[in-house]
Amino acid sequence: MARHHHRLSPRPTRVRLLRVRRAATLAALAAVPVVVLAVFFVLPVIGMVRRGFVSDGAFDPAAVARVLGRAEIHQAIWFTLWSSTLAAALSVLLGLPVAYALHRLRFGFARVARAALLVPFVLPTVVVGVAFRQLLRAGGPLGGWGLDQTPAAIIAGLVFFNIAVVVRSVGAAWESLDPRPAEAAAALGARRWTVFRTVTLPALRPSIVSSASVVFLFCATAFGVVLVLGGLRYNSVETEIYYLTVQLLDLPGAAALSILQLLVVVALLVVAGRLRTVADPTQQRTVVRPRRPGAADLPQLLLTGLVLAFVAAPILTLLVGSLRVDGGWSLANYRALQSTGDDGTLPVTVTTALANSLRIALAAAAMALLLGGLVAVVVTRRSVSPGERRVRTVLDGLFMLPLGVSAVTLGFGLYLTLDRPPVDFRSQPWLVPLAQALVALPLVVRTLVPVLAGIDDRQRQAASSLGAGPLRVFGTVDLPAAWRPLLAATGFAFAASLGEFGATSFLYRGDHPTLPVVIYRLIGHPGEHNYGMALAASCVLALATCVVMLAVERLRVPSIGAL
Repeated sequence: MARHHHRLSPRPTRVRLLRVRRAATLAALAAVPVVVLAVFFVLPVIGMVRRGFVSDGAFDPAAVARVLGRAEIHQAIWFTLWSSTLAAALSVLLGLPVAYALHRLRFGFARVARAALLVPFVLPTVVVGVAFRQLLRAGGPLGGWGLDQTPAAIIAGLVFFNIAVVVRSVGAAWESLDPRPAEAAAALGARRWTVFRTVTLPALRPSIVSSASVVFLFCATAFGVVLVLGGLRYNSVETEIYYLTVQLLDLPGAAALSILQLLVVVALLVVAGRLRTVADPTQQRTVVRPRRPGAADLPQLLLTGLVLAFVAAPILTLLVGSLRVDGGWSLANYRALQSTGDDGTLPVTVTTALANSLRIALAAAAMALLLGGLVAVVVTRRSVSPGERRVRTVLDGLFMLPLGVSAVTLGFGLYLTLDRPPVDFRSQPWLVPLAQALVALPLVVRTLVPVLAGIDDRQRQAASSLGAGPLRVFGTVDLPAAWRPLLAATGFAFAASLGEFGATSFLYRGDHPTLPVVIYRLIGHPGEHNYGMALAASCVLALATCVVMLAVERLRVPSIGAL
């Protein structure tokens, strides 16, 4: 009996060693993302709280109330709320019929139309602002409408930028709905509208709620669109933070407003997540082949054509404007990109700024892929004990915190806090790509997590039992299934970093501006030559971004664009 006990005793020891090994692996994988988030996210947030609540060296909560009591702050908050709500509502109202036409109907150019609608969403916000400015300014195709630098222009730009979110999210849900309940209702005599209202709409509610909440957040945190189209008359919370920091040097006021925005955005994310959970009914989904359109589908097809025209008009106007000089066709604006503009408007040439953007975007994409890959691996591995499950849950919540912070808030927080030892990093060349990597991190995680979570963990266990180490397991089990999503995540991070403007506008070094920063400086200085250069630079930036995103689209990763 003693010998029998001695023969079984090594097994608990091996189990304990396995648990220690798993805990050590989890700690090693999570260490880098945790340290990065602690220094470059948590610390800036703490710095903003300290600057906003501390007055004359003492804790003063009333300081925030004084800032929020200003009339201009009230106007910025109110404008952000109503413009974002209206833009989100219009995006949903226009996006629903377009999603139906492009995902439930089969016609010749449906695939091209879906790709065309994706273009606005991947364009940098400053390019969207310049495109609408060219369309609506005096002398532009719609200049006679008097919409330049009005709320209507800003809302049109926000809808242009975000309608693809609704079409993509709702369309993906719509094309996979089980058609039998709707067919049964129609067979019982229900009219087409009744079937949609009582059967289809409840089934689509989760995707509609999801896309509407995300669009609202995108609109509320839009920076470049409002900054370019709003001028000096209309400010959102984002642009007000920028003006308080850059023009008025009111850092406590900007910190107080950033804290408010951070709390509101996080609360909206939580509420939106709960709404999606409550609204998500258990339903059987199947793949439905698109059908040929009939006469009853004509309104949806006509509206789809109008939306495509709405999307094409600013882009074509931007392209045509970049090719027109003194009433004739010319490439002079593009040749001028090798200059610094009239009277040395820019510290460097536009081509140098483009090279800066490409170099920074490559570094940011690499950082985002490293951090996002580690995060995805940590949160998708199966937990073998309640303690490990709790640790992974906490880490998952920590890693998702950047979702609740806009690029402007992140850039301002880094600018505010990283200027003194031991974290005097504000002049370091790697700070801008790191900030852009943090902005792109949620895109990378959202692309990788569904794929890694879908891999059967028993395959990893089998490889480990054969003596493979963690790196060998990842290379033989995870990588073959995840290489396409990895490439797609890299492309997403690169495109997002290439056009990033919010955080970069606070952190860039004066002699190393990026292309979005240069474009904004050009349109902010008078002169047709500078404005023509801004149009040409915007076209170059839009082309570079679209090439990357079209390459990503060809990878056909299902998790891309999932909301």
